[in-house]
Amino acid sequence: MDKSEQDALKKAAGIEAAKLVDNDMIAGLGTGSTVKFFVDELGRRVQEEGLHFTGVTTSNRTKAQAESFGIKIVDIDDVSHIDITVDGADEVDQNFNGIKGGGAALLWEKIVATNSDRIVWIVDESKVVDTIGRFPLPVEVIPFGVQHVITRFKNRGYDPTLRVDAEGTPIHTDEKNFIVDLHMNRIDHPQDLAEDLITTVGVVEHGLFLNMVNTVIVGDPRGPRVLTNSNK
Repeated sequence: MDKSEQDALKKAAGIEAAKLVDNDMIAGLGTGSTVKFFVDELGRRVQEEGLHFTGVTTSNRTKAQAESFGIKIVDIDDVSHIDITVDGADEVDQNFNGIKGGGAALLWEKIVATNSDRIVWIVDESKVVDTIGRFPLPVEVIPFGVQHVITRFKNRGYDPTLRVDAEGTPIHTDEKNFIVDLHMNRIDHPQDLAEDLITTVGVVEHGLFLNMVNTVIVGDPRGPRVLTNSNK
């Protein structure tokens, strides 16, 4: 699948998800290439259909995009709840376990998700897998002592790398933390791994989102298809 075909599937999923946002809702707006199409469609609805809702964003870049359309954005602590959050995912399996954080926004994404009544992921079909783990698992780590955390991960066989930009400078999250990516190829026991990671001193959050999502909208060449988590 080339990029233009993949973008078409992402756009279709984003447009379908935008139908779920109604007037007067409080909506969580995720981060990433697929979510950009979703926010574009919400912006169109605001400007052409008079849609009015309040948004809570999972990154500063999504906030800037949403506000450029005139969408009202507030801080998460200014709302009592979030009706629905629409976000992307880097991988999702048949048990509705997912990996997120490819866009370095996993901490804010998880905070928004855990305060949402309903969570919807939008993905193209390449993101639906049998077993998660081929996509490197992002872990948000504070800068102080990061090399010691990386060493611990190496000793556990997690094959960690510090995420850097093209110039070799560590990438910072919106909270000014670092991202360590774990190249595990497959994760057969995600709950155990999640517990190990979150109890490692220096780790702020990990990109395992386990059985959190209610609905996954998959961009498919035949049209968006909806996967429903019966355990939610």
